Amino acid sequence: MLKSQELRNMAPEIDSLRLGSGWKFEDLSKPQIIIESSFGHSHPGSAHLDILLEAAFNSVYANGGRGAKYFVTDICDGESQGHDGMNYSLASREVITDMIEIQVKATPFDAGIFITSCDKSMPAHLKAIARLNMPAIVIPGGIMDAGPNMLTLEQIGKYSAQFEKNEISKEQYDFYKHNACPNCGACSFMGTASTMQTMAEALGLAMPGTALIPTSSKELHEAAKHAGSQALELVKLNLKPSDILTRKAFENALMVHAAIAGSTNALLHLPAIAHEIGINLSADMFDEIHRKIPYILNIRPSGFYPGSYFWYAGGVPAIMEEIKEYLNLDVLTVTGKTLGENLEEIKKSDFYENCNSYLSKLKVSRLEVIKSAASPIQKQGAIAILKGNLAPEGAVVKHSAVSQKLMKVILTAKTFNCEEDALRAVLRKDIHPGDAVFIRYEGPKGSGMPEMFYTTEAIAADSELVESIALITDGRFSGATRGPAIGHVSPEACEGGPIALVEDGDLIEIDIPNRILQIVGIRGVKLSPEEITTILESRKKNWVKPAPRFTKGIMANYIKLAASPMKGAYM
Repeated sequence: MLKSQELRNMAPEIDSLRLGSGWKFEDLSKPQIIIESSFGHSHPGSAHLDILLEAAFNSVYANGGRGAKYFVTDICDGESQGHDGMNYSLASREVITDMIEIQVKATPFDAGIFITSCDKSMPAHLKAIARLNMPAIVIPGGIMDAGPNMLTLEQIGKYSAQFEKNEISKEQYDFYKHNACPNCGACSFMGTASTMQTMAEALGLAMPGTALIPTSSKELHEAAKHAGSQALELVKLNLKPSDILTRKAFENALMVHAAIAGSTNALLHLPAIAHEIGINLSADMFDEIHRKIPYILNIRPSGFYPGSYFWYAGGVPAIMEEIKEYLNLDVLTVTGKTLGENLEEIKKSDFYENCNSYLSKLKVSRLEVIKSAASPIQKQGAIAILKGNLAPEGAVVKHSAVSQKLMKVILTAKTFNCEEDALRAVLRKDIHPGDAVFIRYEGPKGSGMPEMFYTTEAIAADSELVESIALITDGRFSGATRGPAIGHVSPEACEGGPIALVEDGDLIEIDIPNRILQIVGIRGVKLSPEEITTILESRKKNWVKPAPRFTKGIMANYIKLAASPMKGAYM
């Protein structure tokens, strides 16, 4: 008997209420599928999802099931930038997850279809799938096209900094702003939204080849229809997320993450998803996998091409083919088959030819976008985990975006207790070559762990600073971040971590090849590790924990309950 029927027998009012909602009598005995979506007019990544929802809903009905539409609209990190709205971004992941749990647990369903696109809604839906552990399938919401001359949204931060410094005119700046998002979908670069769509497929929860389909193509609508019919197959198979989300599946996702130079925010989201299913993903695991997997995807912000070109070049299946020797091919996926079987079926289909037909119209070859693993962009993945007396639990750097001149340096600390002060200092030219700019009290327990996007863009847009300073923070970065940025420093400042104890003039050693981040001197003078330890202990005794930035509402709850950045910052 279907689970929904068992629970209906326990609560006879359900039939009456569903009939009152427009269901037909014959629908009551069908498999009942909840269709969760982040649809809403909040931003381009969600404004089109009602079209995919209708396609999935109609497909469920055509294949003998009954769908029910539910919504938890997400917010947009881009629209939250530059003001206190960004503090709510990471917390929204937790709230979306909880709301989906409430909607599913309060009403009986046999399986779920989850439709979403963007930075926090995608990991939130994946967290909910892991937590609920009922048959489920993800429909990634796709990616927008690039604007004129391959203009994409992550460039707006750079143009903003240039406009502030009178390097471009208002007319130029307005043109860039008005043309960076020509249609709906995730922003067209390998930011957090694109990374997490890719992770959904790499984990085996989305159908092969469905991550980052351009929203302007017919294939996205077809993918939604296919997912509708596949959800009913999952009911028959009783294939649950716990059958798919194994440690091997997460290893595969990390390998794909390395190959695509994915967003550093995945180091928050993947451990949080794994935590829901009882798997611990350590920072060391990320580092180990990134050391062995080559970086091969030539997509912004680390590469050259807009994000839409990724699917045109073959998408996740093409990446997996290049790193196939490393992957766990025996893992189960939402198709009911193994990853290895999926890859073989795709090769026998016209999938690659269809994708590449779009690329050929752009006069770009597949190998310009997805490099061969034998001739990669970089022999190692894009992420490194740094540790030392400044970050005992670790810190994250996307070294593929860092100048070679900053791979091994000693810089002089310049400290700020919020991003706004640091950004003003950069724009006013108060930051100079050789500085290590610290932004602290911006971790999960400090302010909700907002992105330091505008500061990183101001540094990246400054030719004098981009290769001569570093930004170090317990906050996080946008998936669009370029340049010398080290984040997620743990323990965070608000917990009394060493980053809270740094003073102006301290000497900071950054050694990315050897994964080191440490304080090596005080007031410009190098000291022994023992002397540094003694000084930090003395400073810790005088340190005063700041008063909570939020005292009511969701943010008060989040900063009270949030885990460490390196564990996923979940509540």
